[in-house]
Amino acid sequence: MNNHGVGSRLNGQSFGAFGIFDYDDPVTIRMRKYATGTHVLLKEIGVETEATPREVVWSRNKARLFRYQPAGGDGGERRAVPILLIYGFVLKPYVFDLVPGNSLVEYLVEEGFDVYLLDFGISGSEDAGLSIEDLVLDYMHGAVQEIREISGAEEISLFGQSQGGTLGAMYASLFPDGPLKNLVMLSAPTEFAPRNPGPLGLWTLMVRNSGTYFDPAIVPRLMGNLPTDLASQVIDAVASTQAATVGTAARPFGHFSRRFGIYDEALREIRELAERDVAARSWLGVSKWVDDAAPFPGEIFRRWVGDFYQRDKLVKGEVELRGRRVDLSNIRCAVLNVSGKWDYTVPPSQTRATTTLASSQDKESISLDAGHVGMLVGPAAVGSLWPRVRDWLEPRSD
Repeated sequence: MNNHGVGSRLNGQSFGAFGIFDYDDPVTIRMRKYATGTHVLLKEIGVETEATPREVVWSRNKARLFRYQPAGGDGGERRAVPILLIYGFVLKPYVFDLVPGNSLVEYLVEEGFDVYLLDFGISGSEDAGLSIEDLVLDYMHGAVQEIREISGAEEISLFGQSQGGTLGAMYASLFPDGPLKNLVMLSAPTEFAPRNPGPLGLWTLMVRNSGTYFDPAIVPRLMGNLPTDLASQVIDAVASTQAATVGTAARPFGHFSRRFGIYDEALREIRELAERDVAARSWLGVSKWVDDAAPFPGEIFRRWVGDFYQRDKLVKGEVELRGRRVDLSNIRCAVLNVSGKWDYTVPPSQTRATTTLASSQDKESISLDAGHVGMLVGPAAVGSLWPRVRDWLEPRSD
């Protein structure tokens, strides 16, 4: 499927209030998801996500490295510098490959890039001690080395979104002499409690003294992992019950009129709409993704909240991974740093330090008129971000 024409259809209008809008973040998606009953629709008709052909080429513990295949599966000629996509470790990374017709992965593959994705997997109770060191120095570095061996490339491009971008910046600072050639960061915080947070980041003011009131070490000590997936499980169970209740109540009425087969006919029409309309399909896909969480590994939670949000150690150069200091000024690869003007999850003020501190001679910042979700899978993504990323990477991928 060709992505180049998607922008004109993925405009939040063809599926009415169900569409993805540029300003969307997880909160606005969830509000409309439950207000419109989309959570019930998902239980009845489902939606196909992460559909681009791929294969597992490397694994470690729960983490898996995927390599995507071009249409037809013939391999084809690919650009010399591969791309590694990294999302994070709570919400799942298939937002990069949301649905056919609205997929960054699909777009990049069609543009001739050799695309990989590192999925950290779903942590179990045995993974409560999983650390940031494990993610950056073992999983990420292992994946990078595997990509170099498979592709024959000396250098790669790393594309990190949200938590994945933060990890990418840390990796780039620890390996300043390669193997990263390019670093693309999308809504990736590095200054977690900026002095001047701006109107979208006012909530970060409260974290500066939060250590007085909350010790994040309580999570691994008492709970192991933070069950961020618990809400997803409850929502899924409630949606299943609601779908069964609605179906049981509505289906008998279909017997009174073949012309108005009410419930099943409505479901069939919505399913067919999603099959032919990118906006409808995208809405169902992002509604599924926004509540499809994995447990937050306890030790990572302790460091992420305590060292990053409460003490802002990353931007101060005070974070150490196995005795190696993470200094963002050590970043020397080319950097594209993207933020969203309407991003309430990661306001622009949390992202600027990367561009300021990096020693790269080749660095650029982009501020999109979009929110945390809209910039990745909304009209702003398809019509603006993806082409700009392609145009930025093309001359840096030879």
